[in-house]
Amino acid sequence: MPAWNEAEAIGNTIRHVRDVVPQHDVLVVDDGSKDDTPRIAEQAGATVLRLPFNLGVGGAMRAGFKYALRHRYHAVIQVDADGQHDPHDIDRVLAGLEHSDISIGARFAGRGSYGAKGPRRWAMFFLAKVISAVARTPLTDVTSGFRAANERAIRQYISHFPTEYLGDTIDSLVVAIKSGCKVTQVPVEMKERQAGTPSQGPVKSSIYLARSGLVLCFALARRRTPRAAELHAPLSGDIAGEGSV
Repeated sequence: MPAWNEAEAIGNTIRHVRDVVPQHDVLVVDDGSKDDTPRIAEQAGATVLRLPFNLGVGGAMRAGFKYALRHRYHAVIQVDADGQHDPHDIDRVLAGLEHSDISIGARFAGRGSYGAKGPRRWAMFFLAKVISAVARTPLTDVTSGFRAANERAIRQYISHFPTEYLGDTIDSLVVAIKSGCKVTQVPVEMKERQAGTPSQGPVKSSIYLARSGLVLCFALARRRTPRAAELHAPLSGDIAGEGSV
């Protein structure tokens, strides 16, 4: 659960996750928050990994994947700190890893009423079409941050997870696919953020459309052929963990 200044929402989000799926561990990667995010997360029962300064979602996610590798977790799933992701869907998304390396909790796939309009929705539609062709499987929501990864994908992410704008969604997905990871999606319901300020307004949505196109071009231009040992070697670390984080 990457988090940056999410003190208003993160406590309830963690408690909800722990109530619905108590069998899973919750790791909050505090991305240099200036508010009480780490303290509230710890009080709610999460393990907190504190970064000394803000790295962005991509940097926070890479730190989380390294934590999973060191502690020998078999799978991880990203859940937003703002409460948009429904914990009841966590096990459904994780189940997608039975036949893939990356499982995306997808909006616009037949469940829920989550809406996106204007340039932002156009960008999502375009990106989904192009990346579906690259992945050779239908995908409707390639910008979703509600996604799970198995051991193979964790290793790939640690070596190649981008930290640039939209790198945590578009770029990371394209690079993973080009590295041989299989991707699937699971229809989920998503809610509006429960607190805090949305990252996208009308003007930012238009900028999002232009930037997402550029990010996709750069992602498609990347060439990545991972070593077999990199993706298939057993996880290392001196502390054993079980299940997912």
